[in-house]
Amino acid sequence: MAGIPDTLKGRSYTRVSDWSREELRTALDLADELKQERVRRKELRVLPGRTIGLIFHKPSTRTRVGFEVGIAELGGMALYLPAADLQLARGESYRDTALVLSRFLSALMIRTFDQAEVDEFATYASIPVINGLTDLAHPLQALADAMTIRERFGRLEGIRLAYLGDGNNVCHSLLRLGGRFGMHVTAACPPGYEPDAGIVAAARADAEAAGGSVRVVGDPLEGAEQADVLYTDVWTSMGQEAEREQRRRDLERFRLDGELLSVAAPEAIAMHCLPAHVGEEIAEDVLYGPRSLVWDQAENRLHTQKAVMALVIR
Repeated sequence: MAGIPDTLKGRSYTRVSDWSREELRTALDLADELKQERVRRKELRVLPGRTIGLIFHKPSTRTRVGFEVGIAELGGMALYLPAADLQLARGESYRDTALVLSRFLSALMIRTFDQAEVDEFATYASIPVINGLTDLAHPLQALADAMTIRERFGRLEGIRLAYLGDGNNVCHSLLRLGGRFGMHVTAACPPGYEPDAGIVAAARADAEAAGGSVRVVGDPLEGAEQADVLYTDVWTSMGQEAEREQRRRDLERFRLDGELLSVAAPEAIAMHCLPAHVGEEIAEDVLYGPRSLVWDQAENRLHTQKAVMALVIR
């Protein structure tokens, strides 16, 4: 494979808007190469002697496994750091923790609730900080989604993506990435569940400059009409369990099922970032059916996370 560009060394990745369209494309191109080399069983030890810290405030499957496997395959060492086991749990500041960990580690991934925590770590750390998920954004998921869509359609520009359901962190990052690449992104959400207005405005400005569009609608059938990609996420995210029954009632019409697929484009695909609650936000025959790319999408978390680390870690 070609050499790894050094233009992003030392940079953090805390939200999609941190990186330009060309920088995001660089990450996607490298992820494609890393995936091919893995199929060939070729070792690419581009991070020997590096230790990457993984701070988790929230449970994780794909983020944790993707990072630990990816770090090992790149020749580095992963250090799992449950937040409850750090002095953060006893009140040590994000600033002090960032300054200290920068002396020990080569990079830091944080999966937490508050975006401000990730931003503060990135401000004070002298090493790259990667957002593994916050309540506001999930930029790593958006990269894996883009890789999956590009594998299927050969491009991102002009692709019509409909996000259905709760306008949450995944929706926010999809809007920003879709705007960067000139996609036509529609968020179909019931009243009270729309994505952040500021994020929608910024994504729309990017999209219009790149030949795409961003819109928010209240009708799932309108959102799904002639879409190339139908995308959904859980209706009740971590920390929202007390709202579960209300959310199920409010979002019932937005289930990704055969009816919505029937109004999408003939070759439309179904996507879900997982974990899925079958029968709630997605029908069983869609999740496990021939138009589902959910499992490719999950695998691509590994390749895109490896690409980000290889690009930013010195």
